[in-house]
Amino acid sequence: MMNKVVYRDIVGHTQGFYSLLALLGAFVLAALGAAYFMESNGHWVTGMNQQVVWGMPHVFAVFLIVAASGALNVASIGSVFGKPMYKPLAPLSAILAMALLIGGLTVLVLDLGRPDRLVSVAMTTYNFKSIFAWNIILYMGFLVIVLAYLWLMMEKRLNKYSKPMGFFAFLWRLILTTGTGSIFGFLVARSTFDSAIFAPMFVVMSFAYGLAIYLMVLMFAFNALKRPLGDVVLYRLKNLLGVFIAGMFYFVVVFHLTNIYFTKQHAVEGFFLLHGGVYTQLFWIGQILLGTLVPLGILYHPRLGKTRSWIASACGLVVLGGLAQMYVTIIGGQAFSLPIFPGYEVTSSFYDSGIHHYAPSLPEVVLGIGGFGVALLLVALAVRNLHILPESLADGVVDPHKAK
Repeated sequence: MMNKVVYRDIVGHTQGFYSLLALLGAFVLAALGAAYFMESNGHWVTGMNQQVVWGMPHVFAVFLIVAASGALNVASIGSVFGKPMYKPLAPLSAILAMALLIGGLTVLVLDLGRPDRLVSVAMTTYNFKSIFAWNIILYMGFLVIVLAYLWLMMEKRLNKYSKPMGFFAFLWRLILTTGTGSIFGFLVARSTFDSAIFAPMFVVMSFAYGLAIYLMVLMFAFNALKRPLGDVVLYRLKNLLGVFIAGMFYFVVVFHLTNIYFTKQHAVEGFFLLHGGVYTQLFWIGQILLGTLVPLGILYHPRLGKTRSWIASACGLVVLGGLAQMYVTIIGGQAFSLPIFPGYEVTSSFYDSGIHHYAPSLPEVVLGIGGFGVALLLVALAVRNLHILPESLADGVVDPHKAK
């Protein structure tokens, strides 16, 4: 049985904390400046055009939204699946999940323009045949449910209700990520999308992305606060991350093999896998090699997999690989021309054929990075002001059999 875990206030570390806030605040202010620059100057200052209408900010936004669902996975394992070792990690898991979603939605709202119409139109006028309308409900519902889940976990008198709420949050986040993946799966006009496999693939992707970010935040926080973080918890989480990466790789392989099987998808697969230029490079080098195979090799290596700096590096590579995967999926999916007349070559002066060019502008990149700044700033404030970090996660605390 697990020893009692104590959640203790953070005392001291004032200079380091305010330095971190200043750094994260600088990213947020830069993102706001970039959004204002694009809003006031117009669409032409970005790399987007009439064919590629979802640019670099969407890459960051969708990644953060998907990762938010996966970040809650640690709390779900403790509450839903009854694993006591994960319960002390649950409050940070819930905070990180909400923060990542808020960061992603912030980028999304600022990138789409006219954020003032969010309440007057997007949140009050619904077309229930649109997956985008459903996702507004799913995102807002996720924040409310996870906030309630966090409250029930932290209020001792209501702890007995945290498990059913955790189960509800677990189901909701699966639906949320399924809805996000379905945005692409339901786009029948794009031959690069239009596949039911996007829904389960996004669910598994969320597990990997969210856990990778969670591990980095956990290791950074305990190291900065000089609190014990034992090998038992760390190795259990990094092995779980390896399973999620392998699952994500499986879905990617099945997705492309399925497309290769169908003759009508050969041109699409040739574009992504062979002669797509930057998209092919990002797929093989960024997504597959650096984002999948190298992290798997590190996490399961007998020596590197037990070295904390290498574990953190593997997590960082998963995040970079995830961004590469989103870039290939979102930008590459738009860059490949619409199949207006299948089986025929189309040429015109209206840019409805060929491969469409896109190069992200600096304001787009700054806005996207600002989403991470918003999320991590919220996490830092929560860690400082709420009792969400255990005093110790040493091996003897989480696993009495390891105690000397």
